[in-house]
Order: sequence, then structure tokens, then C-alpha cells
Amino acid sequence: MSGTQQEAGPDSAVAAKPPIDTSLLDAFGGVRGMIDMTVPGLVFVVVYTVTKDLATSSWSAVGVTLLVALIRLVRRETLKHTFGGVLGVGISAYVAMKSGKAADFYLSSMIYGAALGVAYAVSAIVRWPLLGVMLGPVLGENMTWRTQNPGRLAAYTKATWVWVALFAIRAAILFPLYFAGNVTWLGVAKIALGVPPWLVAIYLSWLILSKAPPPIKVAAAAEEAEEPAPEDQLEPR
Repeated sequence: MSGTQQEAGPDSAVAAKPPIDTSLLDAFGGVRGMIDMTVPGLVFVVVYTVTKDLATSSWSAVGVTLLVALIRLVRRETLKHTFGGVLGVGISAYVAMKSGKAADFYLSSMIYGAALGVAYAVSAIVRWPLLGVMLGPVLGENMTWRTQNPGRLAAYTKATWVWVALFAIRAAILFPLYFAGNVTWLGVAKIALGVPPWLVAIYLSWLILSKAPPPIKVAAAAEEAEEPAPEDQLEPR
């Protein structure tokens, strides 16, 4: 039995790797979350390009977001990421209509993305990479990757820098367009720098993690800690 288990060990470790990309995708909202994130901005830039009316464009984006939330609710799907989308679009529309500048519709999400980039960078520098903090509980390893699995700590740190690069590239492209006041191109760039780069970052992160040591499951570690000591160690000295 033990020999069989030892032989199956490497196979089980390999089998544990493919789901990581799914966990990554889910951690960042999944395919539906990415669609919910993209559609309002697309609606805003299309409507504004056609009408040049800020209020109509803003309310169109808000309406589409609420419609998506309603569809999710009717289909009994999770509203976790949809709620965040409704809140984000609502804030974006409010800021734009308050300032009277259409480009401000994208400002809050741009600032949020830049802040995330800084947070990811700081977390990697202090050796608490955010990717590990997010994925640890999902993969059943909690924070064992930091204290018991240096190979995974290094992988999470490296993968976190991938996301820092993504946020930095987005900021380097979007902010100059914002300050130039080019609403149409800003909207197009915001959409183009949405889902496709995120999928690339997710793939690169999965590639890095797939080459790292497998997770140390918290339950397995607890069971190992609770195993009784051998009889010779229990004898009084």
C-alpha cells in the first residue's frame, strides 16, 4: 500500500497543477466577471462617440450594468463580482457627470488600477505577495506557502511581479490619453487593455505556479502534526 502511495505521489502532484489556472481565473472574477467589467466601458465609449452626450453615455453604462446584475439574479448566479461592477460603474458615472468631463468616467478605475499595481509591488517587496494571499485559501494551503514552502513563495512573488507589470503598462498608456482629453481613444485603450492582457497575466502566472512545488495542504499538515509519536519516543526516560 505504502509503495503504491509513494509511486502515485508524483502523479498526484502533477494532477494538482492544471486546476491552478481555473483558480486564478476565478480569483480575478472569471470569464463572466471580465465580461461584466468590459461591457459598461464599451457601451459608454460607443454611445458617447455617437451622441457626444455625457449624461446619455453615463446612464447607458449604468443601465447595462444593472441589466447584467438583473440577469445574474434571475439565473441565480453569484453577484459577488457583479455588485462590484455596479458600484464601480456608478462611481465612474457620478464622477464624470459631476465634473462634466467624459474622460473622468474612466478616471476612478484608472486610479484604482494604479493603486493595485503599487499594492502588488509592495507586497512582493515585503515577501507577502498578494497572489499567494488570494490563492492560498483557494488551493487549501492558506499561508503554508510562506512558512513551509519556499519554492511556492518564490513562485508567488514572481507571478505577483507579472501583475505589477500589467498595471504599470496600463497606467503608462491610459494616463497620457486621459490628460490629452481623447475620450474615444481612451475608451478604446481601456477596453483593449482589459480582458486580453488579464488573460495573458493569468496564463503567465499559472505557468510560473505550475513549475513550483505543489501546495502543502493545511488539512494534511494538521493530520501529520497530530500523528502519535512512535512508542520508543513515548517511553519515560
